[in-house]
Amino acid sequence: MNGSDSQQNSVDGPVLKQPPVLFDQTQELIKEIDGMLDGDLITYWNNPDGSVCGNDVMGFYQMLERTGKRNRLYIFLKSNGGNGQASLRIVSLLRMYCEELVALIPLECASAATMIALGADRIIMGPMAYLTAVDTSITHKLSPLDRDNNRVAVSLDAMNRVIKLWRDEKDSQSGNPYQSLYQYIHPLVIGDADRSNSLSVKLSRDILSFHIEDEGTIERISHALNSWYPSHDYPIIAREARAVGLNAVDMDSRIHDLLLDLNEVYSEMGQNAITDFDANRYHNNEIVNIIETRDLQLYYQVDKDWHYITEERRWQGLNDHSGWRRLELDKGEIRKSMFHIS
Repeated sequence: MNGSDSQQNSVDGPVLKQPPVLFDQTQELIKEIDGMLDGDLITYWNNPDGSVCGNDVMGFYQMLERTGKRNRLYIFLKSNGGNGQASLRIVSLLRMYCEELVALIPLECASAATMIALGADRIIMGPMAYLTAVDTSITHKLSPLDRDNNRVAVSLDAMNRVIKLWRDEKDSQSGNPYQSLYQYIHPLVIGDADRSNSLSVKLSRDILSFHIEDEGTIERISHALNSWYPSHDYPIIAREARAVGLNAVDMDSRIHDLLLDLNEVYSEMGQNAITDFDANRYHNNEIVNIIETRDLQLYYQVDKDWHYITEERRWQGLNDHSGWRRLELDKGEIRKSMFHIS
């Protein structure tokens, strides 16, 4: 199942680039890592264009039905984040299938992925691993536009800092800061940003409550991860994670090296797979999300054309055949199929 399939464009004739699907290699590494752990392993990997999203919950269900209920479950996390509400659903599902959940983090585990890690009884971190803050920014339909005509994400923390600076440096001629802010950010965006911030705090509390009973500890960790850090991307290394109150421990070097090997194979699968037709048209076949356990791999592959609309200064997707693909080892034979989620 190694290598890549060729796909012919029916109109112009060029062969569309396809990423390699390295099921044999990933399975070999997963079985080796699995043999070193006292529990089952599930991997969850996003490339920089992938994210934690609601559809992933169904993928996790497929994995967990295969492993069945276990005393201890390990999850390898590598992601830049995504939807926090999907994180809550993923954690809730994982906790239904195990008594103890352990997160394995060799590299970045940011934002919504940090929320998933919060649901683990132990967070095992490698020397390059980091979590991040979980405060939320939103991209609203009324958000400001950037120079490429894309909506800009707005965070409550950033707006509060602007208002604080305004008030700290105002003079007698200064007006209401909101009057000026409304010229750039719609009031409804500000209201939704405030609601989104409340949501991230509640999500943190709910996820932590799966394995922590002390309300004071839950409140302290939630407050820290939502308001302590001046940057959403501030790297929370193992030492800082322990200071926050998380049960973060150092990773065994042998497991760490194998997880890096697995990440390298996943990165090869998630490589750039863009076929350019001309300056205004291209096709993308990138693999962005991978969920895997013994004998089963699910991956989400983008499969669509993109066309640039010059008058509107934006890209529009066309001929979208993106979706989940399923690889399963059944009686020594690899079966490939589409995995439909609607």
